[in-house]
Amino acid sequence: MNKLNRRGLAWLLVALVFGLPGIAGASHAQQAPAAAIRAEELPAAIAAAGAGDTIEVNGGTLYGSLQIDRPLTLVGRNFPVLDGQNEGTVLEISAPGSSVEGFLIRNSGDSLDQENSGIVVEATGVNIRNNRFEDTLFGIYLRKAHGSTVHGNVIQGKDLDVPRRGDAIRVWYSNDVSITENRVERGRDVVLWYSERLTVRGNDVSDGRYGLHFMYCDDAMIEENRLRNNSVGAFLMYSRRMTMQHNTVAGNRGPSGFGVGLKDMDDAIVVENLFLDNRVGAYLDGSPREVDSIGRFEGNVFAYNDIGVELLPAVRHNEFVNNSFIDNGEHVAIAGGGRPGENAWTVAGAGNFWSDYAGFDADRDGRGDVTYRSQRLFEDLMQREPALRLFLYSPATDALDFAARAFPAVRPQPKLEDSAPLMAPVMPAGAPTLPDARGDAGWLWLALALVGFSAGLGALPWLRRRRYSLPQPQPLRARISH
Repeated sequence: MNKLNRRGLAWLLVALVFGLPGIAGASHAQQAPAAAIRAEELPAAIAAAGAGDTIEVNGGTLYGSLQIDRPLTLVGRNFPVLDGQNEGTVLEISAPGSSVEGFLIRNSGDSLDQENSGIVVEATGVNIRNNRFEDTLFGIYLRKAHGSTVHGNVIQGKDLDVPRRGDAIRVWYSNDVSITENRVERGRDVVLWYSERLTVRGNDVSDGRYGLHFMYCDDAMIEENRLRNNSVGAFLMYSRRMTMQHNTVAGNRGPSGFGVGLKDMDDAIVVENLFLDNRVGAYLDGSPREVDSIGRFEGNVFAYNDIGVELLPAVRHNEFVNNSFIDNGEHVAIAGGGRPGENAWTVAGAGNFWSDYAGFDADRDGRGDVTYRSQRLFEDLMQREPALRLFLYSPATDALDFAARAFPAVRPQPKLEDSAPLMAPVMPAGAPTLPDARGDAGWLWLALALVGFSAGLGALPWLRRRRYSLPQPQPLRARISH
């Protein structure tokens, strides 16, 4: 019996050691995941959830406001709707580490003083991803939300006059925030204030006032964004070590019309961006502000702007190298006139490309052998009397500049000199392309084809008369005899 008891006890130990994990695993495998709920059930589900739970929501509409006060992950399927019924803020998040993904958030209130928003975040490490915002005053508002992420959202503001709209994205006292691949349409501004180490990458911001508005944001990275058809593409203020690279900034022609504006910026780096068809490509005011700081503009394209780069007379300590100035109405302007500050247009033997450069490259090293000087008389007159810009493309412009070249006594002092101008433009490879306009171009080509066809029909009688009036060729023998 003792032997049998010992053998039974051994088998029992084997079962306990090897059998219980299998039993526990089988029991766990048999637990079905919680079924997805409808949006209407969210308040009760949040109230019943524990910290760290995931709530899946499949469709439906929740009317009224909602709060997340514990760390939760909300995952929407088929874009369940959170509808604020045009009152207050739709969703408030006060729990760190929360996540909201895949929802349609709409109809916030319209009170600017109360900052009615689609989502307000007042916690750290929150993720707002792949949501749609419609008819919200402020879209996403981060307040002391360090380390949060705003990714892949589509934000459309309320149908109001631009000053009455709220900010599509506002970041306030929130360090280490990442804002990536969002599409913003018809908002007021994307505002980023009093925050450090921000990353703003791959966003498309259009039809607003300020595409991006930075203030007191050191060490920010702005790259691969498209800032289109705003009053100002990006305005950067009172910050240090900010890098703006590989962005496309186009069609910003509001009352200010700056592609990028820099106000009291230190050690700013603006590299390989496209500034196209803005009123002013880049506007510099008091940048850099500290005597030992340098602003660097390298490898950018300033093309088809009214003014490529505009500087206040006191602006100095900026370096411009390997930039391409192509067919701007005025490549460089000194705002308000006066003598330009001390800025470098040739750095380490490399200059910039100027589409109106009339020099030559005898040694074929890619750099002009004659210094480029910007000293057009009409541009000098425009700086004194901006109303003269009305005549920019008139014959009088060319006549005045011809007179200045012919009579050096009336030639103005040069605004800048580039001793090593490039003979070919340098095109950045990393900037995003503009939206495809082939649909509009198709109609244009069709219209041109119809015009050409009509012109051809009208010319047929003339061609027929010409054909019959041509002299008849003589026989070969007759021509030889002559």
